[in-house]
Amino acid sequence: MSQLTALSFLLLLCIFCFAGTAKSTTVGKSSTSLGYIKTSCSATRYPTLCVKSLSIYANKIQQNPQQLAEAALTVSLNKARSAAAYVSKMTRVKGLKGRQRQAVKDCVDNMGDTVDRLSRSMKEMGQTGRSSDFSWHMSNIQTWVSAALTDENTCSDGFAGHGMDGNVKTAIRARILNVAQVTSNALALINRFASKHRA
Repeated sequence: MSQLTALSFLLLLCIFCFAGTAKSTTVGKSSTSLGYIKTSCSATRYPTLCVKSLSIYANKIQQNPQQLAEAALTVSLNKARSAAAYVSKMTRVKGLKGRQRQAVKDCVDNMGDTVDRLSRSMKEMGQTGRSSDFSWHMSNIQTWVSAALTDENTCSDGFAGHGMDGNVKTAIRARILNVAQVTSNALALINRFASKHRA
């Protein structure tokens, strides 16, 4: 083996070794992050959904409670936007009458408020690390996310009663329930972040 060939072989060997180390480090970090997410989610009302919805953010979250709370808010906002668009489309469904049509219209308003409050919460979360007034920012976020959860439940409650049965009710309530569950989880993780920071 010539000196040049030997040098090339050693260089390739070093590259493979470095790549393997980098990969194992990434896997290690991801595994640690998932463990952190699972532990944190155990404090929520819907832990399985919590882990499932936040796992894709594991590399960003690491073991950072603020990143965890932000990721949970992101999930909630994305779901709320999707549900709001869906409910808005349902207002154009033919055959809606009386209470059912009114319930859909009310739900459009509720989901609009939800999206607005969660959007404001996301912006406010970005201020928590840049301001000395952490408690004030967190109080705003907790209030808005709690209000968003109330809006979601109000929308769902609007379809209560046998006179409201039907495909529209089933479809809307299923989507709103999912939004309410991820919002509930987000609020729990936000409260956890707030209490740890203040401790």
